[in-house]
Amino acid sequence: MSKPSEKEKDYILMRAIQNGDMVAFDSMVNRYRGRLMNVIGRMLSSTEEAEDVVQETFVRVYQHRQSFNFQHCFSTWIYTIGLNLARNELRKRRRFKFFEISEMKGSEKELAVDPKLPSRLPELLEGAVATLPEKYREAFLLRDVEEMAYDEVAKILDVPLGTVKSRVNRARLMLREKLKPRMEEQNALSKSTLLAVSGLF
Repeated sequence: MSKPSEKEKDYILMRAIQNGDMVAFDSMVNRYRGRLMNVIGRMLSSTEEAEDVVQETFVRVYQHRQSFNFQHCFSTWIYTIGLNLARNELRKRRRFKFFEISEMKGSEKELAVDPKLPSRLPELLEGAVATLPEKYREAFLLRDVEEMAYDEVAKILDVPLGTVKSRVNRARLMLREKLKPRMEEQNALSKSTLLAVSGLF
């Protein structure tokens, strides 16, 4: 008998969760917490804020467990919830941007990726990804970091497949432009970093 697929494992857990099984819920948290932190952490560039968002994501999953549609992928559902919450956090930041700029006397500090975040990318690339506009950053993270299929990314972001491909390609181009001068300045970059960066393009 073949082993259940990842999608089927999610369904098994979700059915148990709908029946109030907290052990199954804990298992689901363990399955997705790291993955969500990997994306949301880089969206927000803050471990503390990302942890709050991820925790709220699981709260929403449990609260709305009965509304989950088994015709859809659970991964698509949970990433959609998580990214919507992350976007809300980014909107709150923009809302208070005026006051932040005033406090800094007109100068804005560049956000740096928190080094405590789970890392699959070299440090140079991490910093460049953090500067991408939101819509390009989330498409790039889901496709090239989480390695999701384009069609699943399209469902999560609720945009056409062609738009996802366009955003990912645009993100790659923007990263190449951002990284090119840095790479020329720092000839001492490690071989692993160069390979990781070149592999994206």
